[in-house]
Amino acid sequence: MGHWKRLLDVDLTTGEHRTVELSDDYVRNYLGGSGFTTRILYDEVGPEVDPLDPENVLAIAPGLLVGPSVPTGSKTTFGFKSPLTGGYGKSVVGAKMGDQLKRAGYDALIVRGACKEPSTLVIEDDDVRVEPADDLWGLDTWETGEQLKETYGSGFRTAVIGPAGEHESRISMIECEDRQAGRGGPGAVMGSKRLKGIAVKGTNDIPVARPEELEELNKKWRLETTGRGDTDITGTGNPTVDVQYGTGEAFDAKNTALGIFPTRNWQSGFFKRAYDKLDDPEEDRVSLDPRYWTEEYVDTKRPCPYCTKPCSQFFEAEDTKYGDIAVDGPEYETQYALGGNVEVDDIEAVAKANEICDRLGLDTIDAGNAIAWAMEAADRGLLEVETDGVSLEFGNADTLLELLRRMANGEGELGQLLMDGHVRAAERTGAGEEFAVHVKNQAPAGFEARGIKGMALAFGVSPRGADHLTSCLYALEMGGDFWEFENYDRTKMEGKAIALKEMEDLMAVYDITGVCKFTRGITLSEGVRELVNAMTGFDLSRSEFLTAGERMYNLSKAFNVREGFGREDDRLPPRFTETVPNGPNEGAFIDEEEYERELDRYYAVRGWDTQGVPLRETLSQLDLPEIGEEIGVTNEMTA
Repeated sequence: MGHWKRLLDVDLTTGEHRTVELSDDYVRNYLGGSGFTTRILYDEVGPEVDPLDPENVLAIAPGLLVGPSVPTGSKTTFGFKSPLTGGYGKSVVGAKMGDQLKRAGYDALIVRGACKEPSTLVIEDDDVRVEPADDLWGLDTWETGEQLKETYGSGFRTAVIGPAGEHESRISMIECEDRQAGRGGPGAVMGSKRLKGIAVKGTNDIPVARPEELEELNKKWRLETTGRGDTDITGTGNPTVDVQYGTGEAFDAKNTALGIFPTRNWQSGFFKRAYDKLDDPEEDRVSLDPRYWTEEYVDTKRPCPYCTKPCSQFFEAEDTKYGDIAVDGPEYETQYALGGNVEVDDIEAVAKANEICDRLGLDTIDAGNAIAWAMEAADRGLLEVETDGVSLEFGNADTLLELLRRMANGEGELGQLLMDGHVRAAERTGAGEEFAVHVKNQAPAGFEARGIKGMALAFGVSPRGADHLTSCLYALEMGGDFWEFENYDRTKMEGKAIALKEMEDLMAVYDITGVCKFTRGITLSEGVRELVNAMTGFDLSRSEFLTAGERMYNLSKAFNVREGFGREDDRLPPRFTETVPNGPNEGAFIDEEEYERELDRYYAVRGWDTQGVPLRETLSQLDLPEIGEEIGVTNEMTA
C-alpha cells in the first residue's frame, strides 16, 4: 500500500485520457514526487523534442508522504523539459492541488499534447475533462484561480499561469495558490499547450500500509518540529511558529557577517546601503531585513498543507507609494533577486515587485537577475541608460516594477529583450555574456559563491541549472556541521565533493517524499525513512532509501547527457572568478584550477567519467541498466 499504483495520462490534443497501472517495482524504485516525474521525463521526452513543442510533457506528482497528515508533507513536483535550460526541468512546490490529486486516486499526472484553444483541465476523482477557458486567457494568476473556484466549487485546488506563461516567457512560473513552481520555465510549457489552469478535487482516503504506526510517527514528528503534539497542521489554524522571520531570518548574517548576499548583479556579496539604513530608526520598517519589517507588515501566515514549520509571511500594506500591496513573501530569494541584486533597499518596493511576479507569473529569481543584468549593461554603456521610457540605473524601484510588467506581457523593446532571461538577452544584444550570472542558462539562488565555495560546486553540477535546493549544501557550509559532516570551511573549495554528493542524495529523497527541507536538520534520512516504511510497508533499509535518491539524481543527469550536456555545462560564470570588491569576503574569488580539481573529484565520487557521464556500472548498480546501455560509458572509455 501507500500508492494507488495509478497514473493519469491526459492528451490535450485529442481530449482523451487514460489510467496507467504502475508496477510494484516501479513504485518501489521511484516512490513518488520527483522520483516519478524524473522517470516519466526520461521515458517520454527525447532530445528531438523542443521544450515548447506539444510533445513535451508536464509531469506532476505529489510526494509519497503527501496526504496522510505527515508534518510538512506538502511538496508536489512539476517535471518538464525546461524552456530555460533546454534540459532537465523540475520545480517543487507546496501545492494544495497536489494533495487533491493524490486524493483523486492518482500517484502522478502526465499532461501531453496541446489544446487548440485556451482550456482548463478539470479532475474530480475519475471524472476528467478538458473545458474551454477563453474567458480566462489574459487574466492574472489570482484572478484565474478565483474564477476557477467560482466555476467549479471551493473544494477544488488549482495550478494556473498568468500572462507571462501565455506569452511563453522562458522564466515564467506556475502559481499554486500562494505557492509557485518557479524555476526553469514551467509556465511557458503550460502556455505552449494553451492550458490556462488545472483544477483538481479528490474525495478518497489516502492508502496507508500501517496507519496506526504512521499516526504515532506523525505525533512524534509534530513534537520534534514544533515542541508540542497538538499542532494544527491542516493549514486552517495557527501552527506553532519557529521560523519567525521566514526564509529571510538569516538575512543579516548572510549580508553583514558572511558577505554572501548577492548585490549589484553579483558584483559583491555585501549590500552596504541596506545595512547602513539600520542606523536610522525611521528607515527600519523599509529595511530588507525581516527582523524589522515583519512586525510592521505581517499579521497572518498562509502555510503549505500539513505545515508545522510555517515560513510564510503574508505582507500587507495600503496606500504606499507603490500602491496597495498584498503578497505571500518576500522570502529570502526574492529579497536578493528583486532587492540586493538590483540595489533596491525598500522592502515595500521589493514586496510590490514580488506581487507583480506572482500575479503575472514570473519567477522572481530569474526576473530579478535579468533586470540586474540590464542595469549593469547600461552602466557599462552596452545599453542606453534611458531606454524605452525607463531609467536603467541600479536602485531604481520604479524601473524594477515597470520592467516586470513589460517582461510578463512581452511589451516594448526592453520587455521583449528580457522576458526570456538574461542569458538570451545577452545573446540578442550581442554583448554582456561575461556578466550574465548563470549555470545552464539559469540564475543562481542567493548565495554569493565566492564566499561559500561549496555552493559554487553545487551550482555548477545541479542538473536543473544553478540551484541551492538540489543539495542544500549551504546548511553545512554556513554552520560548518550538518548531518554526518563537521568542521567544514565555507571559504575552501577542496574537500566538498563527498559531502555534496551525499547531500544531493539526501535532498532527493525529500523531493521524492514531499517532506519540506526545512525539517532536513530534524527528520534527516532516518526520520523520513521510518515514515516511508509505515506508509508503504516496504521496510526499506537506510541504504535502499538513500539509493532511491541517488537513482533519481543519476536519472536527471542521464536526461541531460542524452540532451548533449557535458562538462562545459557544469562550469561557473566568469563573474565568480573576479575578486569581491568589498565586505566580509573582500578579495575572495573562485580559482578555476581548484574548481576543476574538485569537479573531477565530484565526478569520481558519483561514479561518472571525467566528462560527467555516468558509467554503465554505476547505472546498473542503481537498477538502471537500460539507461546505462543508452548513455553510459565503460571504464575502458575513461582510461
